[in-house]
Amino acid sequence: MLKDHANVMALFLQAGEVVGRKKLQKIIYIAKKMNVPFSERFKFHMFGPYSEELSLRIEELCNLGFVDEMKEDKGNYYQYRYGLAEEGRKFLELYQFNLPESQKLITSLNEQSSRFLELTSTLLYFEELPLDEVKEKVFTLKKKSNYTEEDIEQAYTFIKSLRELVH
Repeated sequence: MLKDHANVMALFLQAGEVVGRKKLQKIIYIAKKMNVPFSERFKFHMFGPYSEELSLRIEELCNLGFVDEMKEDKGNYYQYRYGLAEEGRKFLELYQFNLPESQKLITSLNEQSSRFLELTSTLLYFEELPLDEVKEKVFTLKKKSNYTEEDIEQAYTFIKSLRELVH
C-alpha cells in the first residue's frame, strides 16, 4: 500500500507542480501505459480514463500532509494545483520507492494541456481497436470536445514520441 502512495509522491518529485485534477489523472494513466509502474486501475469516464483509487490516494496524501493541494477560484470553477510537500520529501528520503527515473516522460506530459492529454489517454485506452473504430469512439464519446482529425494525428505522433523516450 505505501509503495503505491510513494510512487505517486515520486511523480511529484519528478514533475514538480501539476495543475488540475484531470491532468494529474491523465499523466499517471499515460505514464502507466508507458510502463511506469503505477498500480491504479482505470475505467473509461466522462473525461477519458479515470481512477477512483488514484483520487482516494491523492486525498489521503493531502490529508497526511505529504502532498500540497492548492484550490484556486477561477470564477465559474475551481482549479487545483498539486505538489510534493516538505513532509512528502522527507518521507521519500527514508522510503524505497519503485518509480524509475522518468523525468523526461513526466515533464513532456506535464507540458501538455489537459484537453490534449484527455485525447491522448482516450486513444491509448482504445489502442487495441482498429484506427477507424478508435476515431469513431473519439468523435462519439468526445463529441463536445470537438476533436479534429488533425488533433488525433498530433496525439498519435505524441504517443510515438513518448514511446521513443521510454525505450
